[in-house]
Amino acid sequence: MHIAHLLRDESLGLRPLWCEDTMLVREISGVTATDLADPARSVRPGELVLSGLLWWTPDDGPAKAERFVSALRTAGAAALLAGEKTHGGVPDDLVHACRRYAVPVAAVPAHVMFRTITDSVQLRQRGGQGGRPALPEPARERLNRLLAEGADPAALLDAAFAHLDRPAAYLLTASGRTVAATTDAVRLPMDVPVDLPTDGTGVTVPVDVAEAGPYERLRLYLPEPADIPPRELREIAAILATWQRSRAGHRAAAYEAASALGALLTGGGADPFALRAALLACGLPPQGPYEVITAAPDRRALAEAVAQLRPGGAAVGGLPDGTAFAVLAAESPAESPTEPLAEIWPLVAACDPSRPQHAGTGPRADGPEDLNGALSQARYALASGRNAAPDTSSVTDAASFTGLAALLTGIPEEVRAAYSHTVLGSLLAADNASSAVLLQTLETFLARDGSWARAAEELHLHVNTVHYRIGRVEQITGRDLSRLDDRLDLRAALLCRVR
Repeated sequence: MHIAHLLRDESLGLRPLWCEDTMLVREISGVTATDLADPARSVRPGELVLSGLLWWTPDDGPAKAERFVSALRTAGAAALLAGEKTHGGVPDDLVHACRRYAVPVAAVPAHVMFRTITDSVQLRQRGGQGGRPALPEPARERLNRLLAEGADPAALLDAAFAHLDRPAAYLLTASGRTVAATTDAVRLPMDVPVDLPTDGTGVTVPVDVAEAGPYERLRLYLPEPADIPPRELREIAAILATWQRSRAGHRAAAYEAASALGALLTGGGADPFALRAALLACGLPPQGPYEVITAAPDRRALAEAVAQLRPGGAAVGGLPDGTAFAVLAAESPAESPTEPLAEIWPLVAACDPSRPQHAGTGPRADGPEDLNGALSQARYALASGRNAAPDTSSVTDAASFTGLAALLTGIPEEVRAAYSHTVLGSLLAADNASSAVLLQTLETFLARDGSWARAAEELHLHVNTVHYRIGRVEQITGRDLSRLDDRLDLRAALLCRVR
């Protein structure tokens, strides 16, 4: 790859400050970013050097710029790209020093991230020997323009495959969700395998973004790749990776706005006007109905599930305690956007089988004033699912609490254990055989609705023995099993035991 390739890339907007024509064909071996005053040890021959100029101040004079550029020349740097963001421009002293030491220099506009330049260099280097890209130059230039304009991935796919007779191509998540597809591609079912197509003819290419987690990883998928060179597919995947990285700021801003909404909902007594403003900031309608989901431990799993449930009209954020939550707007009173969650969640959880993911859902919130209650129930449902089966991914709906046993699972383990010990006392002594016998008798007696005869039959005991044992339970616990309230207390204590 040569210096000229970078300067011609309109998406980067680099502004040449000094470079002789003969230097434009200098080969670029790599990229390094530095803000050391003496960069000699961090630069290798042929590297493109990116610097934000944090090492320089207007009071330094030309001497410091001379030392910096001299070190670049000694190290054999191919060129210097100086950022304009720190000082509002590139200092004249630096340009003069580059001219004196014959180091090409160009200005990087304040809005262009260094990572974008690094991606561009690596993209060309992956294309083939000498930095020649695999894609035709017009196609690549169009893709770079689309990236600079913030085009969506569907437009990028159409442009990338336009010179290849537009085969069906898809950008898929690890859970099988279609992020984008070429214009004429048929819709894929959710359960299409991403890593290994079933018919043996398709091909997938990973979209390599190092910072992407297991729920964010993307694949370029072509059911019928025909004779498309693998190098071209890899280069297209690298362009899609640049698009994915460019969305990081948008995702962070959306998460921050949703988290602000979550703080408002959990703070108690939210001002209606503040709540309306927070909903609008999240892109949600200021009136209902809404549905709420909570999830743990990874919010990115919830974000992927919500993207499948409601590509628009949803917000995903974090609550002050770290729990992830989502608010989804229902398009009509009859619609339930969270209804397919039970089918989608296993596909999402399978992206990282080593970490069970749990979700909880609450009742519909007819308006903003009902969101806090719906969120509270969804949080309780989440806690219930995690407590009941911590090692298995699950979705728990608050409507499933139709019995005492299910209801108690949402209480923290420490609270349940304390209650059980308080009510049952010495009956829980593991080293006391007689206590174990009494506990078994109590469980059977309550399970048989307080019937002495049925309990005796199941335990193969005389009825008088059951009477004696239940009497001992009453003495130890201070409860009267002829009273309904005391029976309920003991039943709850048995259910609260942490085994």
